[in-house]
Amino acid sequence: MSTFTEEPRPAPSNSRLRFGRIPITGVSPVVDCGRFPAKTVPGEDIEVAATVFREGHDRLGVTAVLYDPDGHAVQRTHLRPLGGGTDRWAGTLRPTSPGNWTFTIEGWGDLYATWHHNAEVKIAAGVDVDLMLAEGIRLFNQAAGQDGRPAENAEVLRRAAGAIADEGRSTEDRLAAGGSEEVLTAVRTHPIRSLVTESQRYPILVERDLAGRGAWYEFFPRSEGAVFDPAAGKWTSGNFTTAAERLPAVADMGFDVIYMPPIHPIGVTNRKGPNNTLTAGPDDPGSPWAIGAAEGGHDAIHPDLGTFEDFDRFVQSAADVGLEVALDLALQCSPDHPWAKEHPEWFTTRVDGTIAYAENPPKKYQDIYPLNFDNDPEGLSEEVLRIVRLWVSHGVKIFRVDNPHTKPVWFWEWLIGEVNATDPDVVFLAEAFTVPAMMHALGRAGFQQSYSYFTWRNRKTEIEEYLTQISHETAAFFRPNFFVNTPDILTEFLQYGGPAAFKIRAVLAATGSPLWGVYAGYELYEHVARPGAEEYIDNEKYEYKARDFAGAEAEGRSLAPYLTRLNHIRRAHPALLDLQNLTVHRSTDDATVVFSKHKENLPAADGSEGTGKDTIIVVVNVDPHSVRECTVSLDLAALGLDPADLNEDGTFWVDDLISGESWRWGEHNYVRLDAHFEPAHILHVRRSS
Repeated sequence: MSTFTEEPRPAPSNSRLRFGRIPITGVSPVVDCGRFPAKTVPGEDIEVAATVFREGHDRLGVTAVLYDPDGHAVQRTHLRPLGGGTDRWAGTLRPTSPGNWTFTIEGWGDLYATWHHNAEVKIAAGVDVDLMLAEGIRLFNQAAGQDGRPAENAEVLRRAAGAIADEGRSTEDRLAAGGSEEVLTAVRTHPIRSLVTESQRYPILVERDLAGRGAWYEFFPRSEGAVFDPAAGKWTSGNFTTAAERLPAVADMGFDVIYMPPIHPIGVTNRKGPNNTLTAGPDDPGSPWAIGAAEGGHDAIHPDLGTFEDFDRFVQSAADVGLEVALDLALQCSPDHPWAKEHPEWFTTRVDGTIAYAENPPKKYQDIYPLNFDNDPEGLSEEVLRIVRLWVSHGVKIFRVDNPHTKPVWFWEWLIGEVNATDPDVVFLAEAFTVPAMMHALGRAGFQQSYSYFTWRNRKTEIEEYLTQISHETAAFFRPNFFVNTPDILTEFLQYGGPAAFKIRAVLAATGSPLWGVYAGYELYEHVARPGAEEYIDNEKYEYKARDFAGAEAEGRSLAPYLTRLNHIRRAHPALLDLQNLTVHRSTDDATVVFSKHKENLPAADGSEGTGKDTIIVVVNVDPHSVRECTVSLDLAALGLDPADLNEDGTFWVDDLISGESWRWGEHNYVRLDAHFEPAHILHVRRSS
């Protein structure tokens, strides 16, 4: 894009000036004035916006320019005015590969739009008719001679200038020649610009696909293949070899990441028994998060699970079926961890000389010592970096970090920066259920994704507000992973909602965010809580748990086929794998949630730039106990409908990707969803081609 007019002369020298010739303010996505980069993944549409205005009444154009990591301008997008007197402009950019990208906003005088508007108004009023036509002739001829303008485009402008100059035509025809579709297309693709003003460049960090997209499945390897001997009353632990036998089934359900809790030796001192009791029996395995024993600490493997060679084979087995392994990084220790003896300065010592154990009042974790980064920050930080790099060397490129909000934010910024400087494909997930300020700070510090408040957003208004927040307010620095459950979290909605509740939460998670996850047992509708707690009874954190997944599926007692369908829908529809393209729509029922996700300019089958569109409308009855009927009202503009997509009556076809049914929909639509039969529609808007 270029301009044939002279650039503006510099304003009087004054170091205090902040505005350019055309003011540009409020640029987004900009995180903390550009101190941190906005984050995205390849092929994701990121919304850019700015407030751009000028003096007087001349027309403006605004462009966003995307620069690749080598500094080359690779995309220019015309921003659209949002209206409402805000002077706000918005559009999308789409980086294509990982790396450190940048973007700028350009504001410029739109010479064609200014001329055409003035000419229409004045000529209709009989004012300066010949002058306006003459200015149009000069404008088009000068633009046609502009360096860099394609020959075909220039010829369109020359023909228009000739038609405007033809005094044998009527005034109306001469003006119409300057506003033909051919001319409009020419100036839309190559605007006639003046006074081009550029903002500063702002950073965009593009990370690999699994940093922002993916379906996670969590299991305990010690439970996979564990065997109970009734005669002896003892368990034999599963191991990496038996756990690998479960991997093909997880992959067949369409998951991308297999996540394991800590796999290290477990302490004996203050070991927890079943259901978090304070006294463990001699055969109780203890909590994997109580890391460290005589066999070693964070750089060792629990002997029941196998050796490093066994772990390497497990990682390879996962890769063979298309899964990546995520390992838990829990920076805490059991009292038996080697660090407790070798580095007591890495812990907090109480006045009585004992090391303080972990607490989250009223919860107490007597089997865990939290780390203290204030006594020897350099030594402890370097040791953690060593630990992470050890596991990276064994093929782990994803870490789920336990309770990162209990460690200094500077540490995470340093650690993730050090790791990603040499291994930019390593991903960190923050398990941070805490205040928004801390969760957002961790995202700014470098965490690629985070657990989220989705787990507790169950009512319609809560869900709508949260979906809007994560897609439009915090997406530049906070990527939410919508886990439906965890070993620690079994919400009342799942405890008492029956099978419908499990479907509802799975649909919302799989379609509401590009990232979602489940903890094993979800597909078996496990829902019984420990009395008075929001966590599972007979919790797997403290004991082995054998599950008959295949038997449940064979008897029709499994949600696995439904989860499989959801993951296959996600993979088939690119719109579901972006974060910022979500629009909430209205329904007349207080338990029916409606939202859509829309993506344009999809790549063609040969990989070249295409023009296809993908639009998904999700309608969910979030009351797991009843049938809900309502009218759904759609914001049609958010669906990107083309005239060719519409039937003669203005409706369009939608295909339900769950049931296989099809309907004609329009702006207002009747919906009936029976939670006990099928609580959700996932509708694909059928296109003309």
